[in-house]
Amino acid sequence: MNKPATFPATRADWETAAGVLRPESRLFIDGRFVDAASGETFAKVSPVDGRVIAEVASGAAADVDRAVSAARAAFEDGRWRSLEPKQKKAVLHRFADLIRSHTQELGLLETLDVGKPISDSLAVDAPFAADCIQYYAEFADKLVDEVAPTGPNDLALIRREPLGVVGAIVPWNYPLIITAWKLGPALVAGNSVVLKPAEQSPLSALLLARLAADAGLPDGVLNVVTGFGETAGAPLALHGDVDMITFTGSTEVGKLMLVASGQSNMKRVALECGGKSPHVVLADCGDLDAAASAIAWGIFYNQGETCHAGSRVIVDRRIKDRLVERIAAHAATISLGHALDPSSKMAALVEARHADRVLSYVDIGRKEGAVVAIGGRRADHLPGGAYVEATVLDEVKPGMRVEREEIFGPVLAVIPFDDEADAVRLANDTIYGLAAAVWTADMGKAHRLSSAIRAGTVWVNTYDRSSLATPFGGFKQSGFGRDRSPHAIDKYMDFKTVWTHFG
Repeated sequence: MNKPATFPATRADWETAAGVLRPESRLFIDGRFVDAASGETFAKVSPVDGRVIAEVASGAAADVDRAVSAARAAFEDGRWRSLEPKQKKAVLHRFADLIRSHTQELGLLETLDVGKPISDSLAVDAPFAADCIQYYAEFADKLVDEVAPTGPNDLALIRREPLGVVGAIVPWNYPLIITAWKLGPALVAGNSVVLKPAEQSPLSALLLARLAADAGLPDGVLNVVTGFGETAGAPLALHGDVDMITFTGSTEVGKLMLVASGQSNMKRVALECGGKSPHVVLADCGDLDAAASAIAWGIFYNQGETCHAGSRVIVDRRIKDRLVERIAAHAATISLGHALDPSSKMAALVEARHADRVLSYVDIGRKEGAVVAIGGRRADHLPGGAYVEATVLDEVKPGMRVEREEIFGPVLAVIPFDDEADAVRLANDTIYGLAAAVWTADMGKAHRLSSAIRAGTVWVNTYDRSSLATPFGGFKQSGFGRDRSPHAIDKYMDFKTVWTHFG
């Protein structure tokens, strides 16, 4: 039996580990780490304490060309897509095992990159990434073709085939998890991948590339180009030899992916974009305390930097004040502290500039008439300038910017309603449709409202429960295409009909 992993126990221990860390910061192309063609780098500043932790290669169009060429060569000669299914399965299982055995290093890189609590990086982000790769490894020998019904002198095969070169552009809020959501199905389908991590979170992606190579993934099958969206992401989206872009990020940039597809080669595009996800809390909510706890965690976990964060509470006016009091009480138990302190439950936002943006929305809410029930301030006693308190805005009215726009921080908007039809209207009155929740003791109402709300996931009397077996994605301007589940594999493959006539 394997012993459970032991990690540094105190903030001081983690700061010591961070001090001696020397992360890889070059591009990964065709199986090796290389400098950017220009030789340029950019300083990776950690939101944990404001210090520079690495000088990272600043990739650009020439580097994207190199990475795409390597991926195309690997795809065309079949070094990965033509492997026996059991061989692919073995490589992906080794990859998952290596992620698990490097949990401490990956977790530390993730926290230093984006500021999330070290306890979350270790217990959630790194293990979930490994679980995802393992989950898709099991499909390697289970993806079957079909035989269509024909007459006796014909045989019609329906073949599943990989698309070719996939460009994966991933965000900074869950770099390990969302990268795994892209790599797992894309690789098991037989594609080659060029990964472009967010400039705020490049370091864990580069370690993943090394671990994939150590697991036996052939050279050129996975390439990583670090850099900025304008200089590395845009050339990848516009590249004429990329067959698909899978993107997670803002709706604004997601629309640019569609434009790039039309301006280049009509490449496939799969988008998972923004959200303004509502909790609809009815007066007959069976356990108001459970609802308050789930609402608090649903917006304050990961500092609210979650695309499907439950950032709106649409609550029956008769119970609003009681619910807000209980949300505030639960928020008080979610400790905001230094990201390398294992006891912290909330930590830094991704960068000081983003913290400024989040706090600007609090000011906007005040000016529009919302009431700050709790929080609303920067935690100045913590270093780095990127720590923001858990915040609840009460008395929010439909049409306020804090009710309409994605803040992407620990800010909850509370909107009262008077009847069920009003609640559904408010829940759907958004450009987004990523997730939602319904809180009621009446299962008839639960099914009626969950059907009426336009969202990719609707939870009933819970929030943010999921598994790799359930698809994740949205409606409307939250995007299209699904991550997770067997359905995710389909978007990385296409169907070819081979019809044989026997005379």
